Amino acid sequence: MHTTFEKLQEFDRLLEIMTELRAKCPWDKEQTFDSMRVQTIEETYELVDAIIQNDKMTIRKELGDLLLHVVFYAQMGSETNDFDIYDVCKALNEKLIYRHPHVFGETEANTAKKVEQNWEQLKLKEKGGNKSVLSGVPNTLPALIKAHRIQDKARSVGFDWEHREQVWGKVQEEIDEFKAEVAAMDKDKMEAEFGDMLFSLINAARLYDINPENALERTNRKFISRFNYLESKTITIGKDLKSMTLAEMDEIWEEAKKQEAP
Repeated sequence: MHTTFEKLQEFDRLLEIMTELRAKCPWDKEQTFDSMRVQTIEETYELVDAIIQNDKMTIRKELGDLLLHVVFYAQMGSETNDFDIYDVCKALNEKLIYRHPHVFGETEANTAKKVEQNWEQLKLKEKGGNKSVLSGVPNTLPALIKAHRIQDKARSVGFDWEHREQVWGKVQEEIDEFKAEVAAMDKDKMEAEFGDMLFSLINAARLYDINPENALERTNRKFISRFNYLESKTITIGKDLKSMTLAEMDEIWEEAKKQEAP
């Protein structure tokens, strides 16, 4: 691997390139915080996709793309004298040291759970930090990820089941309440109870150390693979999906399942 000096040299080169691009490239000159925002979201999702596929070379590439955005924002901040990359790094370094007193101080924290609890408590004490445990959860997060983060943050301050098996009673309770509203055909209450049911299932996933976002994406990809097989097979045998019975489609679906690696 590379030395610290070599790493700093490349980072310095990146900063110089970014400065020159803002000065000389017509497209780079026109960019603003707002114009870059959507692209940053896209780059983040591309990185996540590479991580899910465990494609190390693509992960490296996407990390570079995301780093470009960090440097880009810092460069724009420096042009208005609001902040620069030094301020970004300095603030991050100070935050990491402050929130890891078990590494840089005298605090004891021998488990990951204890570290998380200390982290949330320290965030509440920071000047200009979060006013409550849940205030640090971004409003714009996708609902499924947000639910997991909300539950995780509540757990960090002790708001959780004493035994994870207890969650199944809550899951069943929410399923029963949803089914009752389905029977009554009250659409508004059905939606509310479905949300409660989904929230409880996400909670169960968290308690059993399953990332619900990863689990659902795994199922999405599995469904896509099987459905693509179904479409291809129907074309091969000269049939049309719309004219096939569910039983006929299910037979091919079972074939698709057998094609999958165990």
